[in-house]
Amino acid sequence: MMSCPTAGARYDRGMSTAADHDASRPRRASDFPYRSELLANLSALILLWDSPRFQGEILASSGEAIDQPAHATLSHLLAWGPMRPSALADALGTGASYVSKIVRKLEADGWVERATDPSDGRATLIALTPAGEVAAHGVYALGDRMIAEVLDGWSAEDVHAYTALTSRFVKDAIASSERMRERGLRPLDS
Repeated sequence: MMSCPTAGARYDRGMSTAADHDASRPRRASDFPYRSELLANLSALILLWDSPRFQGEILASSGEAIDQPAHATLSHLLAWGPMRPSALADALGTGASYVSKIVRKLEADGWVERATDPSDGRATLIALTPAGEVAAHGVYALGDRMIAEVLDGWSAEDVHAYTALTSRFVKDAIASSERMRERGLRPLDS
């Protein structure tokens, strides 16, 4: 068993609950016992939107021909450029054998190709083809449609204010994460 002292909860990897089988169910901030309402809300959103099952269901119900593993792979390759298979596996949170399967399918579709890593001739990079770039831009267009639906009914001023605050939050969170990696977390003020 693993103990999570922050949350005071215990987890047994060998036991599953009904919630484990429906990881894509909508979450509520109250599901997460953080002191910070902001962190609880972000956790609920990230858990839902980052769920491969949720993403796959959205793709299928929207009539998209692309599946979730291809969706995630194309979006990472467009954002970060050519990647070694091991780095792609890390980004996707999966193993090398599954990445090989995804890459083979995307190669067959003409969306990715393997190339030699110029920094190490023994290593391989996975890169988008021109057709893969078009497909990857289509993946981002789906994201644009999704956020437009979420913000439907918001005023332009609210969208602008939220976007500005979110941009500031992300910038500060990235800068803070680098400091946290170096020194760990500061003690929590009570």
